[in-house]
Amino acid sequence: MDDETARAAALPLEERPLRVLVVAGSARRVDGCPGLDGKARALMHRMLGRLPAGWQVDHADIGNEHGKPKIQGCNGCVGSSMALCVWPCNCYGPNSDHQPDLMWDLKLYPRLARADAWAFIGPVWWYGPSTNLKALFDRLVCMSGGNPRPDLIDKKSTLKAQALEKSPLWRDLTRNHLEGRTAAFFCYGNAGGNELDADGRPRILAHKAWFDPGQEPYGGDERLAYQGLVWQCRYSGIEVPDTLWRHVPLGLGRAYADDQADDMVRETDAMARFDAWVDAFAAHVAQKGAVPGTTEAERGAQATA
Repeated sequence: MDDETARAAALPLEERPLRVLVVAGSARRVDGCPGLDGKARALMHRMLGRLPAGWQVDHADIGNEHGKPKIQGCNGCVGSSMALCVWPCNCYGPNSDHQPDLMWDLKLYPRLARADAWAFIGPVWWYGPSTNLKALFDRLVCMSGGNPRPDLIDKKSTLKAQALEKSPLWRDLTRNHLEGRTAAFFCYGNAGGNELDADGRPRILAHKAWFDPGQEPYGGDERLAYQGLVWQCRYSGIEVPDTLWRHVPLGLGRAYADDQADDMVRETDAMARFDAWVDAFAAHVAQKGAVPGTTEAERGAQATA
């Protein structure tokens, strides 16, 4: 190690409060269809009240609201060239009147960049995360290897991007842009509520011999419904300890009408398990400390579209 590198390594980290971003990932909102908030929003606010008072705690609800933009879909630019996938995504931009995009209107790219840790809360829908959370993570493909220099490809030239990707310069440009942060996931589900018969098949299924419930995805372990999001983070340099990736069943055997946020808070065991996840998240983030370079990362995550 040369003298300059040694001096840089000895510099103290920026002294500042820890920063976290909590995201509620259910699509359900009271100001829209179905006219009721999902459990994720209630759990998000429960978490906000439990985190350390000295932290800078940001939060976002990506649920659907009347008149509010949705997260636009990923266009798969990386399939043409990794260098065509720009960090942060420049397929869309803020305040667009023809392609309104919640990712940019909520400034989620810079908010994710400035945080030391993220916490995602959401339901299990048909063996997977909500469409809203999946769309968010599809749009985060650019955090892993995305091109930080759209000027080198005239913003979105496929041919120039392909040439750049094959050049020696690309090795210096491509990187995990949010490396070193922590992500935590808490998901929940009712395993079909009261819709299953004694054999574990849907009651209204007419041809029950067509499949074997024993072959259900993940062996019935709904926690694994979020494994795609977890491993996307891990391969993007985002730390997701197994202990911060948890699932709790809610509303088992009950009708959906009796499985709302107000019903959830009366499930004391489930709420205790959620609180334990929040406490584990807080302890891990506190022990790990501030992630260096978040200020620079936030500056680099501004819209270029």
